[in-house]
Amino acid sequence: MNWLFLFLAFLIGISNAVQSGVNVQLRESINNPILAAISSFFVGLVILLIAFACFNQNPVPSLSDLKQISWTRFMGGALGAFYVLTVIMIVRHIGSANMICLVVAGQMVAVMTIDHFGLQGFAVHQISFPRIMGAILLVAGVYLIIKN
Repeated sequence: MNWLFLFLAFLIGISNAVQSGVNVQLRESINNPILAAISSFFVGLVILLIAFACFNQNPVPSLSDLKQISWTRFMGGALGAFYVLTVIMIVRHIGSANMICLVVAGQMVAVMTIDHFGLQGFAVHQISFPRIMGAILLVAGVYLIIKN
């Protein structure tokens, strides 16, 4: 497995944790959780547009091509908005560590289900005893962190 990809995945985890605090501070500065989420997404959009202008090497689909794509394939943005807005609203109430632990536990349940059934076009990876034990240990760790 490529170590650079593993390191980048680790950095995603760090940035995810930092993002929560930054977005909450933005919410407190402008006193509006929805406007804070919009501002966060706007900054992200600007960065993505710059990256697109600088690095994109793929053809841009036509409007007719985009119309052929199922609306469900565009739901990633809605899920991202749900994540960012919900984090902005709850992280101060439950704490950053608790929130991230619960997010990871939820992700583990979802990805094990997705992998087991090969949902969303992913290859099937059957639930096995080691995977179940890993999930149990993860949930136990979440419990220990939240319990305190």
